[in-house]
Amino acid sequence: MSDETLEREERDERAGSLKPVIDIIPSAAYENPTWKGMSYFARDAVIYLGTIAALIFVANPFADAALDVLAILAVTALFVVAHDSAHGALFNTKRKNSIVGRIAMLPSWHVFEAWVLGHNRIHHAFTVRQGYDFVWHPVTAQEYAEKSRTGKMLHRIEWSWWGAGLYYLKEVWWHKMIAFTPPARWAKAIRRDRITTLGFAFLMAVALGFMAFVRSHSFGGVAWLILRAEVIPFLGFSAMIGSVVHVHHVAPDIRWWKRNEWNRFKGQMEGTTVLRVPKGVNFFFHWIMIHSPHHVDMRIPMYNLEMAALAIEKVYPDVVHDAPLRFRDFRHNTKLCKLYDFEAGHWLTYSEARESLATASSAVLAAS
Repeated sequence: MSDETLEREERDERAGSLKPVIDIIPSAAYENPTWKGMSYFARDAVIYLGTIAALIFVANPFADAALDVLAILAVTALFVVAHDSAHGALFNTKRKNSIVGRIAMLPSWHVFEAWVLGHNRIHHAFTVRQGYDFVWHPVTAQEYAEKSRTGKMLHRIEWSWWGAGLYYLKEVWWHKMIAFTPPARWAKAIRRDRITTLGFAFLMAVALGFMAFVRSHSFGGVAWLILRAEVIPFLGFSAMIGSVVHVHHVAPDIRWWKRNEWNRFKGQMEGTTVLRVPKGVNFFFHWIMIHSPHHVDMRIPMYNLEMAALAIEKVYPDVVHDAPLRFRDFRHNTKLCKLYDFEAGHWLTYSEARESLATASSAVLAAS
């Protein structure tokens, strides 16, 4: 590498470019043969359909509980396949990605084109940037203080470890998938996919209800089967994905940036994580916890993220947040990361926020 090239890449890196990082990733990490993507999709679809069929015919409460856990994991696995397809990473043509992505998103009740708009074009483009990235965007101490009592209580629930699913349902699924007016450019595609998604949920409920009524001849049996085979997997998936996205971008050492201080290197390299899961977990999670390389370049298919992460961390060992995925760390993060001070660039607990506002108020009084 010439001195001129080295100097140019150093300038790019200082300016916040991701090009020096992308150049490190081996070309093999971008290989995405059709058979491989289809095998993951087919396997996950078979597990999902088999689990739903078992829930229809199995009446043992212990077996039902185990099957519901399996259904939640199957919905999660299909969603990660759809997520990769939405990025254009799983297959080598837009048509294949579009077809598989739309089908794989149906069990999670997600609107494909709405996801592409919110996730690809906003979350990925402006990760951890104030006023842009809507996913787990923190509020300031002053903004929290101005909330109503109900608003404060809801914030405390949503920013707890056990409330992540509620946050995701309200802020991402409802506000960004269902109850929003799409921009004119995207309106037709989003409305079409929204009708398809809601139609799938309705028709599945009708089919489950019919089979339950034939077997039980009671409306209680109808409601119970729809709850077990459709609603619980959706709600369980929402809790799962809400928690996953939280640990991707929220931790005491992950900084959110003011608009004029943010750049792509800070957002994608410093604002993401690589979390190592126990063996077997990636059977359903599909390496989604190897998140930093995915944010560096969305074109890398899920099964090659580990390869990309190793290459990136070899050159940037002090930048990538690499740690084991542990539930206690997630709980610890939710205790410390409640509100945010964008001026100082750090997270606040609720008590620290009260002290910060009291100090600021005293300073104003003293100055007057």
